[in-house]
Amino acid sequence: MSTHPNQPDLARLYERAFKEFGTMALWSSRPVSDPTPADALAIAHSLRVEGNLEARRLAEQIEQACHAAV
Repeated sequence: MSTHPNQPDLARLYERAFKEFGTMALWSSRPVSDPTPADALAIAHSLRVEGNLEARRLAEQIEQACHAAV
């Protein structure tokens, strides 16, 4: 995935998810060093289910970045 131009945005959003919502919504997940769109979508799902409104907004951004990467 690192050859796609949107990869830095996806990686940045993925890292942000763990930084801001790790203990609240991603407590059962561990970050990977080079997230794929599938990794990011799994995190987005957890943000939607376990997170607050801000986490859900970040999940939307992650999903949009993943769909742009396809």
